[in-house]
Amino acid sequence: MMAQDLQSKSAMTTSAASHPAVAPAKGSSWYTSRTFLRALRRVLVLLALVAVGVAGWRVSGSRAAPVVRYQTAVVDHGPIAAKVTASGAVSAITTVLVGSQVSGRIEHWYADFNTRVTKGQLIASIEPSLFRAAAAQARANHAVAKAGYDKAVANRLVAERNHARTLALFQQDLAARADLDAVEAQASSARADVEAADSVLIQTGAALDQAQLNLSYTRILSPIDGVVISRNIDVGQTVAASFQAPTLFTIAQDLTKMQVDTNVAEGDVGKIRDGMQATFTVDAYTTRTFSGRVRQVRNNAQTLQNVVTYDAVIDVDNGDLALRPTMTANCTFVYATKDDVVRIANAALRFKPDAGTIKAMTGTAGSPPAPPLAPDQRVVWVLRAGQPSAHIVRVGLGDGMETEIEGDVRAGDVVVTEAVPQAGSRT
Repeated sequence: MMAQDLQSKSAMTTSAASHPAVAPAKGSSWYTSRTFLRALRRVLVLLALVAVGVAGWRVSGSRAAPVVRYQTAVVDHGPIAAKVTASGAVSAITTVLVGSQVSGRIEHWYADFNTRVTKGQLIASIEPSLFRAAAAQARANHAVAKAGYDKAVANRLVAERNHARTLALFQQDLAARADLDAVEAQASSARADVEAADSVLIQTGAALDQAQLNLSYTRILSPIDGVVISRNIDVGQTVAASFQAPTLFTIAQDLTKMQVDTNVAEGDVGKIRDGMQATFTVDAYTTRTFSGRVRQVRNNAQTLQNVVTYDAVIDVDNGDLALRPTMTANCTFVYATKDDVVRIANAALRFKPDAGTIKAMTGTAGSPPAPPLAPDQRVVWVLRAGQPSAHIVRVGLGDGMETEIEGDVRAGDVVVTEAVPQAGSRT
């Protein structure tokens, strides 16, 4: 019996060895341990995923956008200059528009752009034939009037002599009263003829002078020493001077001495004084600054689109001829300076948050408590330790970008120039 059991066990072993792919029974310990390991691995992977998610949530929470996004500027120390800016145009101090006083066809021109001319120099001519003919006719009329005057004078002399003889005969009772009256009338008429002839002579003389003057006007002469800036004519062109003298040339007297006519706003004109230093730039020389002195602030205002401006004239030395007429000048007038002051950006003075922004900044609703401000006081917001707070400062000089301040805001403080509540903020 024992032998049979041994044989059966041997047979089972041999069968198991010859079929290794057959799985062990589910109740065996080896199967149970393998299943446990698989389950444990899944649990660990799940826990790792949860840990990664929690960590990501914490990181994203720590990097969330702040409640308010600030734009800031730093208060500093330094000099400041109060300025007035204005635009203007460069021009010669003396500019003459040369025209024609007679109408006609341009025969020739003798001066072109940038030509230097002297006073009395011939710069153009108008075809003179018609004016020469008119002068000749006026000269002939004047000669006829002169002859008529001489004839009238001779007739007067004869009439006066006849009157004298007849008067002598009448006094000797050798001539009748009627004869005396007749010669007296003839003498008076002769004297009147002389006066009339004299008037005609004067009239024809004036006509001759006018004709000769018109003939001389066919020669266009330079009235000053200078440089021709523009020439507005060509040979063969007809100019008409019936209503007003047409401009043929524009001549600048001296380009080494220039002026700038600036348009100063009425709100700034009270800060400009005669003799004040001024600087300006032109587009032709972007790296060069020109200087001059205010000669005059003219009282004649100009109004354009309801904007009132005044002309402040600046004298400029242009010895190197760098400046040219009609250049656009961007002028700066410095009317006050200080060497070392506390300066703040003007954007910080203009920053006025609304109630919602103040609530996002401070966590409280409403506006910061502040007494009524004086005209020279402003409210600025200062960031200290990341917390904004409102401060009242007194303002002084400003240059358009920065302004002098006095108060409990010091150099190095960070001031708010803009605050934008974020989408996640609770306002």
